[in-house]
Amino acid sequence: QVQLVESGGGLVQAGGSLRLSCAASGSIFSINAMGWYRQAPGKQRELVAGINSGGTTNYADSVKGRFTISRDNAKNTDLQMNSLKPEDTAVYYCAAAVFTFRNPDYWGQGTQVTVSS
Repeated sequence: QVQLVESGGGLVQAGGSLRLSCAASGSIFSINAMGWYRQAPGKQRELVAGINSGGTTNYADSVKGRFTISRDNAKNTDLQMNSLKPEDTAVYYCAAAVFTFRNPDYWGQGTQVTVSS
């Protein structure tokens, strides 16, 4: 099993920045890809950014150029969010996968990000 714990959410004004962090523990040797998802009220959970074991990244069109995902060898991952918009308001979830970040095997508990206009 893998445990994921997010931190760094909060309230920020539009145009501001936040950095989310995700600490992985447990059987992290099985993890090859990690990602960040978000779910806004009344909407489906969506992929925000993903990174595989080789360092290749993928971003949702809505966050390209504003968000940056990174990871370290300990399978921790961060999401740097700049130029935040009110539509970025959501609960953000860290995800870890054995194969692809598009099909996570493990989820964090989520952290709230609220962007005020």
